[in-house]
Amino acid sequence: MAGASDEKKPGFLDRQRAAHPWLDHTIRTGLRYQEHKGDYYAAGITYFTVLALVPILMVAFSIAGFVLAGRPEMIEQIQDAIAENIPGQLGDTVQSLIASAINSRGAVGVIGLLTASYAGLGWMANVRDGLTAMWDHPRDKGNFVVSKLRDGASLLGLGLAMLVSLGLSALSSGPIMSRLVTLLNMENLLGIGVALRIAALVFALGATWAVFTWVIARLPREPVTFRSAAQAGLIAAIGFEVLKQAGSIYLEIVLNGPAGVAFGPILGLLIFSNLTAKLLLLCTAWAASKKENLALAHVPAPESATITPRLEVHQGPGVRGSIALLGAGILGGALLGSRRRARR
Repeated sequence: MAGASDEKKPGFLDRQRAAHPWLDHTIRTGLRYQEHKGDYYAAGITYFTVLALVPILMVAFSIAGFVLAGRPEMIEQIQDAIAENIPGQLGDTVQSLIASAINSRGAVGVIGLLTASYAGLGWMANVRDGLTAMWDHPRDKGNFVVSKLRDGASLLGLGLAMLVSLGLSALSSGPIMSRLVTLLNMENLLGIGVALRIAALVFALGATWAVFTWVIARLPREPVTFRSAAQAGLIAAIGFEVLKQAGSIYLEIVLNGPAGVAFGPILGLLIFSNLTAKLLLLCTAWAASKKENLALAHVPAPESATITPRLEVHQGPGVRGSIALLGAGILGGALLGSRRRARR
């Protein structure tokens, strides 16, 4: 009896989960992330992020080529700066690359735009599939063309949201805020510098929060609760700001040596992209693991049951049949014997 009661007694972790709802929620989040292949989707998002970098740079070079083509004095200033800071053959190579970008700006822009569109659609498809999986919603593949059009619309929406976020961040820091302080004659106030830094951080955090909330709430292929998405977006925004600070410290460390200059930025981009993707998926799993969302979770239909008639075929009478036949023979023999005696 004592052994049976010990087996039914909950373990230490089960007791802690029952006593601390936040711990239970955290464990459910991790289990959901692993169950729905969070690392797999994060790897796909990272791949398309790095893949899109080159065509985006091509488009940027094309735009710069169109701008520089109409500003010859700016080209001379750039060439002089390159000659002063990058002497020798490397400087000549950079100048020839700039000249080639200006001369072939149209072709570079078209190729870069097409490649960026392909990479962007692949990136968006992986993001939407990953978010949908974290919410445990069934993925309706549907029509391929319609799906890609929706992915493209979501990509444009995300681009607009990021532009708004960057605009708010630009307004909260840099020369714009400093000029506003000067216009209001507040530059001599005690602690104005600290207040400006805090305001810049709050504005940047708010803008990032808005973007992550939009991503978690609107990019899944099925509708989700906005309140949970907003809470998860705030956690993701705080984590993203921490990643940005860690990334800046990383770049300061690796850019001190020649090997770091060559490989540090691309390694940093890979790590930063992967950690950001995991952060997004983990926060989405956190939102989906809330109790109010568990009640709305998709319950898959049971598998269809197949009823197969069972027909047993025996070659002989079997044991039971043999016993029955033997009994019938004995009974028949007894009846026949009694009739013969009665006739005599």
